[in-house]
Amino acid sequence: MSDTLPSHAQTVIIGGGSIGTNTAYHLTKLGHKDVIVLEQGQLTSGTTWHAAGLIVAGLLKSEAECAIYTHGRDLYANLEQETGIPTGFRDVGYLQIATNEERLHEMRRVAAFMRRFGINNHEVSVKEAQDMFPIGDLSDVLGAFLIPEDGRANPVDVTMSLAKGARMGGARIFEGVRVTEILSKNGTATGVRTQDGQVITAENVVICGGMWSRQLGEKHGVNLPLQAAEHYYLITEAIPDLPRDLPVLEDPSTYTYYREEVGGMMLGLFEPGAAAWKLDGIPDDFQFGEIEPDWNRVGPDLEKAYSRVPETMNYGVKKLFCGPESFTPDLAPLVGPTSEMRNLWVACGMNSLGILNGAGTGMVLAHWIVDGLPPIDVTGINVNRFTKCEATPAFRRDRTPELLGKLFGQHFHNEGFKTARDVKRSVLHDRLKANGAYFTEGHGWEMPDWFAPSPEEAKIDKLSWYRQNWFDWHAEEHRAAREDVIVMDMSTMSCFMVEGPHACALMSRLSCNEVDVEVGRVVYTAWVNERGGFEADLTVTRLAQDKYMVVVGENSHGHTEMRMRRNVQDGEFVVITDVTFGRTQINVHGPKSRELLQRISGADLSNEGFPFMTAREIDVGYANVLAYRVTFIGELGWELHVPTVHAVQTYDLIKEAGKDLGLRDAGMQTLNSLRLEKAYRDFGIDVDNTDNPIEAGLGFAVKLDKPGGFIGRDALAEIKAQGTPKTRMLQFLLKDPEPLMYGNEMIYLGDRQVGYIQVGGYGHSLGGAVGIGFAELDEPLTADIVNNSDWFIEIADVKYPATASLKPLYDPGMEKIKC
Repeated sequence: MSDTLPSHAQTVIIGGGSIGTNTAYHLTKLGHKDVIVLEQGQLTSGTTWHAAGLIVAGLLKSEAECAIYTHGRDLYANLEQETGIPTGFRDVGYLQIATNEERLHEMRRVAAFMRRFGINNHEVSVKEAQDMFPIGDLSDVLGAFLIPEDGRANPVDVTMSLAKGARMGGARIFEGVRVTEILSKNGTATGVRTQDGQVITAENVVICGGMWSRQLGEKHGVNLPLQAAEHYYLITEAIPDLPRDLPVLEDPSTYTYYREEVGGMMLGLFEPGAAAWKLDGIPDDFQFGEIEPDWNRVGPDLEKAYSRVPETMNYGVKKLFCGPESFTPDLAPLVGPTSEMRNLWVACGMNSLGILNGAGTGMVLAHWIVDGLPPIDVTGINVNRFTKCEATPAFRRDRTPELLGKLFGQHFHNEGFKTARDVKRSVLHDRLKANGAYFTEGHGWEMPDWFAPSPEEAKIDKLSWYRQNWFDWHAEEHRAAREDVIVMDMSTMSCFMVEGPHACALMSRLSCNEVDVEVGRVVYTAWVNERGGFEADLTVTRLAQDKYMVVVGENSHGHTEMRMRRNVQDGEFVVITDVTFGRTQINVHGPKSRELLQRISGADLSNEGFPFMTAREIDVGYANVLAYRVTFIGELGWELHVPTVHAVQTYDLIKEAGKDLGLRDAGMQTLNSLRLEKAYRDFGIDVDNTDNPIEAGLGFAVKLDKPGGFIGRDALAEIKAQGTPKTRMLQFLLKDPEPLMYGNEMIYLGDRQVGYIQVGGYGHSLGGAVGIGFAELDEPLTADIVNNSDWFIEIADVKYPATASLKPLYDPGMEKIKC
């Protein structure tokens, strides 16, 4: 290979670690051969060289995680046959243990889901686990799970084998070349400049720079919130007769993994209270580097780690290693096209799982670049999910210490982050707190999850997979929505004003539903990609002939804005303004909502004067607010988009006016349970870019014959033409009122496993746990099959009879909404 840098390449990849070489390898597999990799040091010299090389699944809770993981495990097991360079992969097995009933329950819940996607995660007895891991003290263990096909690999060998495979496919790799600038023109990446001043033009630039990625992106206005943290493992001196093929053991109670290493034992820490490293930026010349261990800080964590393998204390410490690994605010990678610059792609922030997930991530990104669309659901890893708040030094400083322990510890369905809180607060925050709100966190927002009778009681006594102390309070909120009236602060919803002479053309191009409607009409619609997969579900409201307002969930803020801006065509004039922080959304819902609002507004709120799915400006006290008559809970009600300067006064007025109507504040738990009883869909939660509106039961909002069509129209028309789908989203209600559903529970039609629950909650009006999920058959899934079959939902190895339905089980005729 020539050492001369080319002046042009189709794709330039910045970074030669696991992710960079994986991306190059997978691009060449797709026929994309004009690829160069630029590594500022030597291949693996960043963090790859000191990775532990674990190829173990953990507890995976999404199809995407399973797809990424299994692709990598299978590739590393077979790559040597292609390249001739071994990866060091050995399927020694992977043991996870539980020392309490809650952890065991979680593992039983998740194992069935993983098995559905080809991961052989099954329960073994404690005695079997002890026999497989004889050096461990498992006397306090209640249960264990084994994946025999999992194991370990050599990170350096993996990378070198990938590099060889990439070169065999036509890629060129250059070491000792530092990229100092990403070149761009008119908002589009056009190439890179190296430290020697050489320019390489390219159609695509990919940042795979590991822990250096954030500062490279920041230099060019690209938001990549990740932070390096100290990461430790200890290797003991050789232990006589220690089996070389000892399985990898993971123990969340000690925040440690254990495996054999050159005859000794490796104890890998993911300790709570970790330490961020180099907040101000990673030195460019940090290669094959180590960090001086902080024995005082990690001493107590090491003591806990040793307690699982006490025999190892009889042997000396060969090495206490400390090296940096980069972590993201939500412990998911940063992958995909950047919103700030076209043709600039990212794959970084692997949260110490770069070897494990590098192959799957490289595969996903390669397809995204070549095909224009990713092959799996990317809503949870898409780089555009963050705002700049999460990249500030203060946020990274405060959040990073929590991340390692959070990654490796025990998990609960409603456990949020404790650090870096109060990033985004509604102006109603203090009012809600005084009224007993317990706040959770989502995308930086403080969100009322549920309300206690007093502020002092607004705490979780004990995290659990079963009923928690707030369950009955939440039930009261739910019943108030169905019987009286509730008020909800929904300021987290993202809101964009879209205006200009071509606003209608843009909205029509994006929307499956007809949005060229009369002024004042609210339209629920999906946005889909060229394959018909969801890109958003939202409301588009026409406020004037050339003015629309788009309202979408907070989890889709960046993606929705990016999609709008990327689809403005040459010659069109459209102004897109993010107005999220300029207004406060207050929702008033329930059978008595009209009566309440009529007390404080002079507007005609009758069914005739203010029909369902319309919007208009009304007075509420001293304020003029934009009111939508819509619902996400299945009851009469309005969304009030209140100018922020009037929000507190408006909320106080509502509270005062509703005192004798049974008015209650309601939180996100209640929103979830109410919308699930109505089987309302939510993009990023229960539908994603691999699902389509036809199979999701939203065909009513797809107008295939609308003038001009829309993006994805042909794909949806083809799906529609196939008749009754074989895969359909159904609503399920457990007949037993005791068990709870959260998501990932298996769906059975008779004795056949046919799908899984996407998201669940408790339907207090329906009298049991309720959820929605896709069922997939090898024949059309007809209404007769749905209505006249025996359905079951499996929760932690127990199958519960369930009612299945294509229509909402609560108010299927929408009588309550349209009254």
